[in-house]
Amino acid sequence: MYKGIALSVLASVVFGVLYIFTPFLQPLDSEQTFAWRMLSTLPFLTLFMLWTGDIKYVHQIFQRIIKTPSILIWLLISSLLCTTQLWLFLWGPINGRGLQVSLGYFLLPLMMVLVGCILYKEKLSHLQTLAVICAVVGVGHEIWRIGSIAWETIYVALAYPIYFFLRRKFATDHLGGFWWDLFLILPVAFYLGFVHSDSLTLFVNYSHLILAVLGLGFLSALGLGSYILASRYLPFVIFGLLSYLEPVLLAFASMLLGERVGADEWLTYIPIWLAVLLLVIEGAIHLKKQQQNKNELLLKTDKFEKRKERE
Repeated sequence: MYKGIALSVLASVVFGVLYIFTPFLQPLDSEQTFAWRMLSTLPFLTLFMLWTGDIKYVHQIFQRIIKTPSILIWLLISSLLCTTQLWLFLWGPINGRGLQVSLGYFLLPLMMVLVGCILYKEKLSHLQTLAVICAVVGVGHEIWRIGSIAWETIYVALAYPIYFFLRRKFATDHLGGFWWDLFLILPVAFYLGFVHSDSLTLFVNYSHLILAVLGLGFLSALGLGSYILASRYLPFVIFGLLSYLEPVLLAFASMLLGERVGADEWLTYIPIWLAVLLLVIEGAIHLKKQQQNKNELLLKTDKFEKRKERE
């Protein structure tokens, strides 16, 4: 499970960096940025999968398509659920809606916990329960404060749990499934990048865009790949709760980009940050207990071997 936790933390950090990275992609608009993100992420993801050996999952899904062509319907739905979220992730900060998107990521872990508890019968520890209560207070205050929920918030909070649940149901919850998500959206990416707008002209006039797009592809492959792998290694509840690190980082990134948290918004963010802190404390306690158990086991083994030598 610790591998999954490390991957989840890595993904959250990379997503926070990506939010700050978006100004370097100017003057590309949100559609052009999305197009080049898809076009640049897939090659880096493919190289990573060749290195790890996970490329075999791409072939496995292709064999499933040959045997059961109807699986393509699910793959198209999966691609749509995934890539529209990726578009919204970059559209938000570019269009001054970063905090609305980040609120969706605040609400998302609660939805993931709900799915884990109801559909997978997973249980919460005492600290996890307290973290959920803190999160409910923060998200509830934000909904009360603004009197409604922005469409960006609703979409982020609902689409991702559906996406991850269906990935497990259809057995595509690995990097191969994510590879097909990106591959199937390539026609749309080519249209947005070369037909809808001539972004190549911008690359000629703004030479920094070449390095910016390469960086975007690398960071996207690293962050998304880690996130997908974490979802495979972790229980739904733990995966959901760990996702609270991401909105905290996204909120800080949004503020670095010029957005501000008003005085009446702090009751939203402080309980969320407290929820993250509780999860960190629980993780530290768990690691300490595991180390103690390991030391006790080594001590017992050492005593047993000494007793055996005396005999």
